Amino acid sequence: MHLDRRGFLAACSSAGITSALLPGILYTLAAQAQEPGASGKPAELPKITPEMLDQAAALAGVGPFPVEQKKMMLEGLNDQRGSYEPIRALKLANSVPPAYVFHPLPPDVKPPEKDCSMPCVDCRVAIPDENPLSIPEAPARLEDLAFATIGQLGKLLEHRKVTSLALTKMYLERLKRYDSKLHFVITLTEERALAQARAADAEIAAGNYNYRGPLLGIPWGAKDLLAVKGYPTTWGAGGFEHQSFDEDATVVQRLDAAGAVLVAKFTLGALAMGDKWFGGRTRNPWNMEQGSSGSSAGSASAVAAGCVAFAIGSETLGSISSPSTRCGTTGLRPTFGFVPRTGAMALSWTMDKLGPITRSAEDCAMVLEAIHGPDGKDASVVAANFHWNPGLDWKKLRIGYLKSEFDPPAPLKLQEPAANETAEEKTRREEHNTQMKAARARRDYDRRYELAALDKLRAMGVNLIPVELPKLPYDAMVPLLTAEAAAAFDDLTMSGRDRLLTEQGVEDWPNDFRIARFYPAVEYIQANRARTLAIQQVSALFEQVDVIVTPSTDTQLMATNLTGHPALILPNGLRGSDAPKPPAIDDGNHDDIGGPGTPVSLTFLAGHYQDAKLAAFASAYQEATGFHKLHPKLD
Repeated sequence: MHLDRRGFLAACSSAGITSALLPGILYTLAAQAQEPGASGKPAELPKITPEMLDQAAALAGVGPFPVEQKKMMLEGLNDQRGSYEPIRALKLANSVPPAYVFHPLPPDVKPPEKDCSMPCVDCRVAIPDENPLSIPEAPARLEDLAFATIGQLGKLLEHRKVTSLALTKMYLERLKRYDSKLHFVITLTEERALAQARAADAEIAAGNYNYRGPLLGIPWGAKDLLAVKGYPTTWGAGGFEHQSFDEDATVVQRLDAAGAVLVAKFTLGALAMGDKWFGGRTRNPWNMEQGSSGSSAGSASAVAAGCVAFAIGSETLGSISSPSTRCGTTGLRPTFGFVPRTGAMALSWTMDKLGPITRSAEDCAMVLEAIHGPDGKDASVVAANFHWNPGLDWKKLRIGYLKSEFDPPAPLKLQEPAANETAEEKTRREEHNTQMKAARARRDYDRRYELAALDKLRAMGVNLIPVELPKLPYDAMVPLLTAEAAAAFDDLTMSGRDRLLTEQGVEDWPNDFRIARFYPAVEYIQANRARTLAIQQVSALFEQVDVIVTPSTDTQLMATNLTGHPALILPNGLRGSDAPKPPAIDDGNHDDIGGPGTPVSLTFLAGHYQDAKLAAFASAYQEATGFHKLHPKLD
């Protein structure tokens, strides 16, 4: 997950949940602070009093209740509180989902069925070689392939111009060399990788390349929230450094079956927030003074640095989009329910998605083809078709754009001096206004690239159709995520082990988990009902257009993560030497602060399970621009 964290707190505030209310004497914090009794067990909690009820009512945004009603409520509330402990005593593992399943499709819509009228990746042998007489040659220096696409590497492997073992050793050497600068590796899976590479070379020698598919022999890395048997799965968090699981995640199993070579487990911000993990902060290869953003921090950084051919990331509220924007990679956040999450850390059962981070949209399609579809364990996954057709006539697609997102922003409102302003207040106001002006300067600069993208699309022959997101309170639905995350890590909060997490500020998980304890169940359900409206209304946009072009902004990011629509984030050029300088401190709240010589991004959206069309159109844009071929200078 990653969103402007101050914006996230503002979203919580809009739901009536603020850190200022935390001193209320309610069950969660009382339980966490409870001193053990004489027997070593927690002492009995005090009975709920009318005064506590008044405080709880204020937290929930209801009441105040008359005295008579409070008297009637107290017995039931004490009984209800007693029901919590037997469930907590079950010690529910993070892998146990709730008894409900989220599906993002409107009720009258079905997932697309398989269509074999056109050749696709499922039927690779039916796809003719673009130029059968052209057999690629390997460069004299193997490391010149570090930034090659999956397709380019695959051709060399298929024609036995390079070996998987040589590629694997090259990427392992780069991972070791650049990890000291970028801090993107938690665990190298070297022994496993070398064995897989040798097996891939044997298969290629036996003529099985077309049978196994385009990932055979390709080195990749996994975000370290995916379980890999025999190796730690740390979730990037203090207190979990030695955690391990006895079975590979489904995505890992599927990539093993495709013949891909797992070389490393990559960093993520602790419990999937930001780019700070228990070992430090993962860095942006384009500007190593800054973080890579997150939470798929290591996956994006390593791909951008040419240290793997592709990686798997996850997104709940921006964790593929944000690091792809910061690091200049191509990231595909699939439709919710396309890729099984079995064996992945759960943060939000109704919002978590797994997807590829690569060099190109076509690479994303190749990886998604290998990992999508039901596994019989993740009940949210449906048997929807992924029909990747490299020959799709994208010119027949209807392309929309979020017009208001490309329009000039509203005039900047700076803080005015208050009457009798103190010297300290003046300093704070001037600092705030300076930061606002700097943020606006960055936004105005990057807007040039967004407008240039529209011009480029029109030059490609695209008739851009203006559309707008439905006007709904998406930010007020964001606490759904935090409530689910607090449930997923209930034991962390209740045991006090949350203090082991590296980040302990007002914007970090420990505080967010505590705040979420006070999100009323009724409001959670009401927010889900509002989410139903969002699904219906955002889905209606894709009856008008097939793909929507948008800046990589927070509004569409919130909306489409809540509605489960797919997004493809791709590099859209490099900032020039005249770009605003980055702030002295990267606070992790914004992805547009890279400064001169760093990448900007663009986002394409599509309807549910239209991920293949999305990738095809994005691939056409990349072919026309070539921005995905740019890479950072690391030495």
